[in-house]
Amino acid sequence: MDIIIARFESLEESKQHTIRQAALEEFAVQGYKKASTNRIVKAAGIGKGMLFYYFTSKQELYEYLVKYSLEFIESRYLDKVDAGEPDLIERLTQLARLKMEAQAENEEVFKFSAVFLQEGEAHLPEELATRIEELKQAGYRLMYEGIDKSRFRKDADPDKVFHLIRWSIDGYQQELLARLTGQKLAEIDFAPYWEEFYAYLAILKKSFYETEEESR
Repeated sequence: MDIIIARFESLEESKQHTIRQAALEEFAVQGYKKASTNRIVKAAGIGKGMLFYYFTSKQELYEYLVKYSLEFIESRYLDKVDAGEPDLIERLTQLARLKMEAQAENEEVFKFSAVFLQEGEAHLPEELATRIEELKQAGYRLMYEGIDKSRFRKDADPDKVFHLIRWSIDGYQQELLARLTGQKLAEIDFAPYWEEFYAYLAILKKSFYETEEESR
């Protein structure tokens, strides 16, 4: 795989980007089994011989994209999260904002990740399967570990409060992405959306957190 990556990355960056984005989109939409290298080369504006010079099979291309996507998600998203933040809403807000920023940089990576994190049609080598599991575990830890549930209201089940807040934030993010479907995230001014988002967060805090007086 390292030789394949080195060979592909010897291409000029713009050509790499064009081929990679075309392939990410094809696999994201079609999944591994139905993905077509014919459609990929057509979308990328290259000959099929050129694609197979760099990747000898659809499987090899898929594995490269998985590796690229894992590294992108780790470096542009997960590695930037402050795991020491104990406040649930602040932690989840960080996750939401950083994910949105990473999606704006390359939303096709995240669409593709939804495929390879779930489908089993492409039999990945053990190294990549292990890295995928490690990514899932890292995301789980960033969401759940070190959260101070003592900040929640004492008259509510803290685990239920945790999930209600998480579902609310996840739901808003999914609804926002649905509203922005068809638009290029990199070209959107998110300021008004974040203002709306923070207004919802204030309601969540008022509903589920103790006031300063109650916590004394």
